[in-house]
Amino acid sequence: MTLGSKQRLFACLVPRLIDHIYNNGCECTFGDAYRDNRVEYGHPNSMHRKRLAIDLNLFKDGKYLTDSNHYLFAGEYWKNLNDACNWDIRDGNHFSMFANDYGMEF
Repeated sequence: MTLGSKQRLFACLVPRLIDHIYNNGCECTFGDAYRDNRVEYGHPNSMHRKRLAIDLNLFKDGKYLTDSNHYLFAGEYWKNLNDACNWDIRDGNHFSMFANDYGMEF
């Protein structure tokens, strides 16, 4: 799968994740989606720079949820959408896809 086709798949799957979040009684806002290569922070091989990652901020009853455990329902759903979808509770609001076929982000 080319990077471009994976980016298009990612763009198709993110709305499904957002629908799942709303269907489970939460709301969300966008955090980081694309990080320009000129941006000083973050890993130089970030999936954000490859347009294969998004950070979503969850809200429940207007309260911002910062604990990664609150993202578990969304992360498990995301991982089941496609074999390339990646999520780890250590960075709960970060939803990404593997850039290669070996299950590695970098």
